[in-house]
Amino acid sequence: MTVRWVAGPSPVSDTIPQIHLKLLITGLCVGLLLIALIRGRPGRISGGHLNPAISLAMWRLGVFRGAAVLPYIAAQLVGSVLGVSAARAMWGPSVGNPPVVDAALRPGPGWSADALFVAEAVSVGCIVYLVGLFLRFPKLAPLVPWLVGFLICAAIALLGTITGGSENPARQFGPAVVSGQVGFLWVYLLAPMVGSAVAATVLNAAHNRHAVLTHRLCGTHADGSALRGSEQ
Repeated sequence: MTVRWVAGPSPVSDTIPQIHLKLLITGLCVGLLLIALIRGRPGRISGGHLNPAISLAMWRLGVFRGAAVLPYIAAQLVGSVLGVSAARAMWGPSVGNPPVVDAALRPGPGWSADALFVAEAVSVGCIVYLVGLFLRFPKLAPLVPWLVGFLICAAIALLGTITGGSENPARQFGPAVVSGQVGFLWVYLLAPMVGSAVAATVLNAAHNRHAVLTHRLCGTHADGSALRGSEQ
């Protein structure tokens, strides 16, 4: 819906002629939404992954059950399809037409699948590494939702015209399936997972003396008790 109003035919889009400004506004909207979802009650209950690459990374960092990875990924991909379908139901077939095309992403002109794979893997790897690093320090762990929002906003604003700025297999899955724009879908699905796994491996090797404090992201101690006062 954000893409429909900011990039598609609309009074909002008409007042923003520059593509980079449109991407910045889109990134801000998505970043703030991610912060709200991660910090909200549903995010605290589920862990607020919202991204198959993050679910994989949390498993590789040793704080998420391996048996839950595939169910989480399945739920994230199904949610992506449901989100696009809901937008279609609300706004009609117009969101499936250019320039919106169900918010499906495409790399910039001249980009090959190999180059796109490297770019997506590296960018997601950087995000996972920073998130994992923040989660290893008590004073930084509560800032993770804000870090994620900022990084995704920056990726959309800076990489939107180059790689599409996906950073999330679920972000592209629903739009690509519903719109039929599946040309680079395998790259958008696989590259973030590879980048995430590599980043988690490097992080484990470089900071193996610090435990990952995912409970801080949920506002509790490791035993589930609430944080108080200056701890929050």
